[in-house]
Amino acid sequence: MADHYETLGVSREASQDEIKKAYRKLARQLHPDVNPSPEAEEKFKNVTAAYDTLSDPQRRQQYDMGGQEGMGGFGFGDIFDAFFGGGQGGGRGPRSRAQRGQDALIRIDLDLDEVIFGTHRDVEVQTATHCDDCGGSGAAAGASPVTCADCGGTGEIRRQVRSILGPVISTSPCATCQGFGTIIEHACETCHGQGRVRATVTIPVDIPAGVDSGLRLHLPGHGEAGPGGGPNGDLYLEVRVRDHDIFARNGDDLECLLEVSMIDAIFGTTTTLPGLDGDVELEIPAGAQSGDVLTIRGRGITRLRSTQRGDLEVTLQVRTPTKLDNKQKDLLKQFAERSKHEAGPTLSREKPGLFSKLRGKFGR
Repeated sequence: MADHYETLGVSREASQDEIKKAYRKLARQLHPDVNPSPEAEEKFKNVTAAYDTLSDPQRRQQYDMGGQEGMGGFGFGDIFDAFFGGGQGGGRGPRSRAQRGQDALIRIDLDLDEVIFGTHRDVEVQTATHCDDCGGSGAAAGASPVTCADCGGTGEIRRQVRSILGPVISTSPCATCQGFGTIIEHACETCHGQGRVRATVTIPVDIPAGVDSGLRLHLPGHGEAGPGGGPNGDLYLEVRVRDHDIFARNGDDLECLLEVSMIDAIFGTTTTLPGLDGDVELEIPAGAQSGDVLTIRGRGITRLRSTQRGDLEVTLQVRTPTKLDNKQKDLLKQFAERSKHEAGPTLSREKPGLFSKLRGKFGR
């Protein structure tokens, strides 16, 4: 028969506290509910027998003097006292009525000009709030929860069941009080004992510059109120930036397509663009070509968590006149005659569909 001290892995001079700690550690590893293998079951029996002997001072003394201790006669109450932390007070106890509220997710639509510098919104949310009439307790005014008679306030029902190792104490939540240990006999008429009601609340939100579609803003403590007066969950705002008729976003840059007359492209000109945050002066150089990109520094989107801004990139499209009078045609013919030395039409290195893609991007 194996030595009880070796079975528990302690010295013969071990204190009762050391023996108890050693048993708890092994029992958590070998208990049938954790390790259902036959080998673990046999080891669990041996460990339990060793603990049952060494945890009792008189039986330990008898064992140390050479007496024999068998499996018979050990108490499972002592075993579960060591395994679960001690008697009636070692259970999980009643659960609190105060529970954390659920998180909430809502979507907020923004215009492109609102994300340049950020904006402020007062967001209305349909959510659960703490009941003002009962203060979140769920009990009517002047009433308080009473101790559950079935579980005595523990929130648990303990039953003795048979197992291969003998009697075992099992616990389950009390069905009468749902594990709370108390019963609300007189519930608040406003919230019907829940401690919270549905309401519309307005939440002020400062939306930072640079947000983009799909980004979620985290507002701790602005979610649903918890039942039983529990803390609020969190609120998440999912951003969606609306498309703009003229400007498109490319990261922190703004892009737009500008149509230029053939004459302005030839001689160059200066024009004013209505930017999202004010007018923008743009100089078009002489000899501008379709597809040229003019960059205006610092007139794009403010970068998230920064004060720097992206750029405004203007793509030019030279517009060929379609309605000409006779005099205009004669002048162009003269121009063409003098330009015969220039090369005729040539294949471009640009990919096909360049401007059709640009038109689609800018909604044109």
